[in-house]
Amino acid sequence: MVERISPWERILLARHPKRPTFSDFLAELFENFIELHGDRLFGDDPAIIAGLGTFENESVVIIGQEKGKLIQEKMKRNFGMPHPEGYRKAFRVMKLAEKFSLPVLCFIDTAGAYPGIGAEERGQAWAIAQNLREISLLKTPIIVIILSEGGSGGALGIGVGDYIMMLENAYYSVISPEGCASILFRDSSKAPEAAEMLKITSEELLKLGLVDEVIPEPNGGAHEDLHGTVENLRKSLRNILKKMKEKEIKKLLEERWMKLRNYGRFNEEEVK
Repeated sequence: MVERISPWERILLARHPKRPTFSDFLAELFENFIELHGDRLFGDDPAIIAGLGTFENESVVIIGQEKGKLIQEKMKRNFGMPHPEGYRKAFRVMKLAEKFSLPVLCFIDTAGAYPGIGAEERGQAWAIAQNLREISLLKTPIIVIILSEGGSGGALGIGVGDYIMMLENAYYSVISPEGCASILFRDSSKAPEAAEMLKITSEELLKLGLVDEVIPEPNGGAHEDLHGTVENLRKSLRNILKKMKEKEIKKLLEERWMKLRNYGRFNEEEVK
């Protein structure tokens, strides 16, 4: 476990060029994976991988944002920044999970949704907003795992869940530290200061109740020991899946609603 490092240093670890991507976890955690393609409206988005597989002999639906590693794959995957058809594909596969009563596991790793002209023309904001609404009503368990970067609406588009996990050196934020620094200080070089202010590290988000569990990473980070990171995640997934399977759908939906309603709560103190 990496200790006593600053929020900015954690962000640099989350962006480390050798840090494992979703495809690494997919290969290590799941078996019998069958990928499903297309949103049935426009096309397929390689930035989001979705399909069915097994986790310790249990059938599950798996959805994840993939950045790629080598430059050719990064370009193919659009550096992990999904288009609207990616979010629509993800929801299509989630509805399949609901139909067959399969739990959904969503893996987040994106700097944000793609803001290009084509994506906007095809309804980027609408696709994300629709997912937020519809996924909140999905009648099957949803577990979200933040692997590295959780960027704004790009992450939230598949980030509504009953249980939110986060790797120790990941971050989850409404805006990047560089973007925040550019707005607040008119100077993107002050990103380390912005990172401190944003409270976007796993420890801070756990305190705020925005994530439910932090998955420890081995010394040096996940890129130093993929196997150790995977085993830590496997143990947590095993435990939470067992608990989720025991819940009635009505209770699951009630608890999900209360969870969403409690986001952003704050205390008011009387000023004397």
